[in-house]
Amino acid sequence: MDYQTITTREDGGIGIITLARADMMNALNRQMRAELTHALKDLATRARVLVLTGDGRAFCSGQDLGDGGSAADIDLERTLREEYEPMLRAIYDAPVPVIAAVNGPAAGAGANLALAADVVIACEDAVFIQAFSKIGLIPDAGGTWFLPRQVGFARAMGAMLFAERITARQAVDWGMIWECAPEEAFQALWMERARALADGPTIAYRNIRNALRASLSNPLDTQLELEAHLQAEAGKTRDFQEGVLAFLEKRPAKFEGR
Repeated sequence: MDYQTITTREDGGIGIITLARADMMNALNRQMRAELTHALKDLATRARVLVLTGDGRAFCSGQDLGDGGSAADIDLERTLREEYEPMLRAIYDAPVPVIAAVNGPAAGAGANLALAADVVIACEDAVFIQAFSKIGLIPDAGGTWFLPRQVGFARAMGAMLFAERITARQAVDWGMIWECAPEEAFQALWMERARALADGPTIAYRNIRNALRASLSNPLDTQLELEAHLQAEAGKTRDFQEGVLAFLEKRPAKFEGR
């Protein structure tokens, strides 16, 4: 498929998707949402890790407010259910880990697009803004689900009511993102992290993600049962056999994702 609003490339098991509307600070319009959903699903069939980043000075400024006519003409519920939800599910349900490499400001739906990823790595110049209340809306694109689970109720409420900038360093301190780096080291850092995941045990990573997500709502007994089930699955993989052998032979493991 030829994309107009994003670019994609593959690098040794790493599938990289770049939002490519730099002149619009990578604002999400209908075409970008459709292309991003398609690219995520397509690359996930081949890559061992996905990376989502932005072109230019911004990661994503959120919804393109000029897309779709006047505010009165936009069917927000339809847009969220038919366009945003499939895009977010393509990230959340991906069979491989997803990294958001936040190269600059992430505002509104753009912030929550990043938070849908498994790991968020940001440039120190990046900021995260739950900007919705500034235009009389509530946070969407999964923000009311992702953010309180990452930073707690009080911080999520304050971030959404006041719509203030959260710096990358502050986001790390809050536990909202994994790490940040200066601009000159940012790309090398996220590539290094992506390479580590691409070279790792894919099935174990999938089961880690499933177990952690379930733990947020499961009682202890149910979670222990789930751990045993997922561990049994992981224990039957070639990656487990290779991991043990590599440990005994004191060498790096060569995982195949099987």
